Amino acid sequence: MSQSQVNAAGDRLRITEIFYSLQGEARNVGLPTVFIRLTGCPLRCGYCDTSYAFSGGQWYSLAEILTEVSHYPTLQITVTGGEPLAQKNCPTLLTQLCDRGYNVSLETSGALDVCQLDPRVIKVMDLKTPSSGELDKNLYTNLDCLKPQDQVKFVIGDRVDYDWAVEQLDHYKLAERCEVLFSPVFETLKPVELADWIVQDQLPVRFQLQLHKLLWGDEPGR
Repeated sequence: MSQSQVNAAGDRLRITEIFYSLQGEARNVGLPTVFIRLTGCPLRCGYCDTSYAFSGGQWYSLAEILTEVSHYPTLQITVTGGEPLAQKNCPTLLTQLCDRGYNVSLETSGALDVCQLDPRVIKVMDLKTPSSGELDKNLYTNLDCLKPQDQVKFVIGDRVDYDWAVEQLDHYKLAERCEVLFSPVFETLKPVELADWIVQDQLPVRFQLQLHKLLWGDEPGR
């Protein structure tokens, strides 16, 4: 998104899709959830599965977004992308959703500042692994702002990624800060390999698969 687009946004956000499905990842896996997928991302991870959200989308006012999500019978909302924090009005949306009693989680790349977000928002934050191609984008100061309700996610494509993730787990004492997720890159690393490594090394992490991909593959909006 260009600076001129940002300045023109007012109280709006560019949205790729708003949809109702089952949460496929993190602590609330399996729960019916409304997903708000914002358009745009400054990263280009090699394993990205939402590149369709890099551009396009439609402008929604904050009021229109709140009206749309109210049509669904759940209090679980996930704001995702792309990289949702690339749009300046995302923090305002998060706060307004919390004010209306929703349980709000944010899926973020970890490349942009999360420290000023509403403390009620559950942050699910990546640390980009070497195979992502975006290792240098990690903003490690974000780790100081994580709370026990939050989660750090490592998307792991090979043994190099795994060993690097284990180093970060130990160096930053991540399991003492919040829950840590290890997830295999879909159809790249066999889930059983990652599971075996975790068990062998007795890591204090949660192994996770992407439930939505097991059910629906790479179909957008699911």
